[in-house]
Amino acid sequence: MTSTRTADALSTSSEVAAGAAQLLTPVVIDMEALVVDGKQAHWHVRGPNFVGVHELLDDVVAHAQEFADTAAERVVALGLPLDSRIETVAAKNTLPALTEGFTSSTELIPQVIAQLDAALVTVREAIKGLDEVDLASQDIAIAIEQGLVKDRWFLQAHIAG
Repeated sequence: MTSTRTADALSTSSEVAAGAAQLLTPVVIDMEALVVDGKQAHWHVRGPNFVGVHELLDDVVAHAQEFADTAAERVVALGLPLDSRIETVAAKNTLPALTEGFTSSTELIPQVIAQLDAALVTVREAIKGLDEVDLASQDIAIAIEQGLVKDRWFLQAHIAG
């Protein structure tokens, strides 16, 4: 016996894919921006706890790249393309800019935390929207949110008084 799909099932799948892509694409964009800016911060951090902050920023970058890849793969697995070219990321990310050049860790860490906070807004919007669209995609966004919160906590611990 063969299974057939109805036109309604196919349109629902297309709607799910489009909805998931609409909500996950901004997550991918912000994660890719975090990768680039995180490396910039990693190369230019100076001052107290240099080695610890330098290495922690590498972890933030690695996590952001993993999060971007996971979210992007979900969109592509649902059958839609995704544009995360550098010019698209530069034009559409929501992250505040970092200070250019060498920067003290006491000045740079709050800037990276602000970037994580901006990315968390994007991820949480995706979580909320995906609740109505695709629970499997929402699970991905929830895992990303958990990872970003952990990275934020590690950075915050370096400047907590």
